[in-house]
Amino acid sequence: MHLVTAHGPARRAPVAVTGLGLVTPAGIGRETAWAGLKAGLSTATTDPDLSGLPVAFSCQVPGLDAAGLLGHRLARRLDRFTIFALLAAREAVSDAGLMPNGWDGARIGVVMGVGMGSIQNWQAEFDRLGAHLPERLSPLALPRSLPNMAAAEIALDLGAQGPNLVVSAACASGASAIGMGRDWLLSGSCDVVLAGGSESARLRMTAACFAQMRALSRRADSPATASRPFDRDRDGFVLGEGAAVLVLERIKDARARRARPQALLAGYGASCDAHHFTAPQPDGDAAARAMRAALSDAGLTPQDIDHVNAHGTATPQGDAAEHNALHQVFRRPPPVTAVKSTIGHAIGGAGAIEAACTVLTLQHQLIPPTANLDTLDPTLDLDVVAKVPRPLRMEAAVSNSLGFGGQNAVLAFTTAP
Repeated sequence: MHLVTAHGPARRAPVAVTGLGLVTPAGIGRETAWAGLKAGLSTATTDPDLSGLPVAFSCQVPGLDAAGLLGHRLARRLDRFTIFALLAAREAVSDAGLMPNGWDGARIGVVMGVGMGSIQNWQAEFDRLGAHLPERLSPLALPRSLPNMAAAEIALDLGAQGPNLVVSAACASGASAIGMGRDWLLSGSCDVVLAGGSESARLRMTAACFAQMRALSRRADSPATASRPFDRDRDGFVLGEGAAVLVLERIKDARARRARPQALLAGYGASCDAHHFTAPQPDGDAAARAMRAALSDAGLTPQDIDHVNAHGTATPQGDAAEHNALHQVFRRPPPVTAVKSTIGHAIGGAGAIEAACTVLTLQHQLIPPTANLDTLDPTLDLDVVAKVPRPLRMEAAVSNSLGFGGQNAVLAFTTAP
């Protein structure tokens, strides 16, 4: 529980990020994904799985050989979002130098963000049920699609027997999970937390529903230029998929095992617009409160922040609301990037992927560019990094995640000493 003072939440201790794993349309694995993010080129392309729909393109994880990576039997019973979660968790644990066969599993927590769960294989099941053949339903249909399985399968694979759950807060799910993971460490509930998010949003029903809501870009003639955060001609987001997992530890525990932190998770703030079931609060007031809460939690001022990894979906309303929120918090917002322009919108996985990107940004002192920003919307007064990466001396950055239902989560990171 956060302590509350007259000025908001009191500062709490940061925790160390000692490992991370990434599965994105820009590549599988942290180094490949980072290289793709630095390139700043959209991965959107025509999607055969969406053929015939009003919007039939997406950003897809390339070259996924699930059977080769996980074994045929395990890959067969997992849906795509859980495969992503498992691969990211394995990489994160290895990256942190941890050995699951030697750890105290009861002290290892797993918290993942999943926005929707999965309906990847449900069409065939509905067809069988509609044909009055319930006895032919797959016994795997239910367990493979439940949102909690992203965390449960990680625990099964790695022997993590501590607290285990999934957070569902739409597009803020992954960031919320990471914030909760820090809470578990600071409360003493766990010694290590695997925290992140995973989703595959490029499913036929998902794509059809978002198209009906007019939330998706309609640039079918040029998918690679469709996602255009903060651009004058933006017209919606592009569906994506992927996962990220961060290994979180108390700083003293990381030092005790001689693990070098890659960055520090210094603050977490959350809020709700309570404004509309899908549209953001136009003035960005609640998102601004989440940013201020994250900064207060971290003991930072707006002047301390060198970079913002924006939610940046490329919807006209969403980008404008985030712009307004940034101007409430910062006298002059620091340089901004929006990586959904490159890898699309992974919904529940997006906040975790962007948190991992923020860690890498601080680690490499390099801001990846926003793709497709040809003409900045003249109503948006922002310094958006575009076209090429920008080297910059940075000590602190925030990552924004703003979801349907008005659910906002903001993470504040600092460089590791």
